[in-house]
Amino acid sequence: MVVNVADFIASLDRAAPAPGLSAPLRGLWWAAKGDWDQAHRIVQDEGSRDAAWVHAYLHRVEGDLGNAGYWYRQAGQPTAKDSLEAEWERIAATLLGSTT
Repeated sequence: MVVNVADFIASLDRAAPAPGLSAPLRGLWWAAKGDWDQAHRIVQDEGSRDAAWVHAYLHRVEGDLGNAGYWYRQAGQPTAKDSLEAEWERIAATLLGSTT
């Protein structure tokens, strides 16, 4: 069971995300595993702000900053300026409701 960022990071050793994770967290999990396409498929049709935030992050990873900007606006989030790693952890912490 994933309850915090440390558990979420530890779960990356598995072949698939933990059962019961939201679509945005599953997308973030696949992004960390290096499977951008799978991550994008999961969040692209989700209507939540959380999914839009992960979608923005994915387009930032891709280097498509214009598209990322659109998705940051949809998510109600400022455009990230920090490292991709820091943003990934911030999104995970927020979506998990924790900071550790």
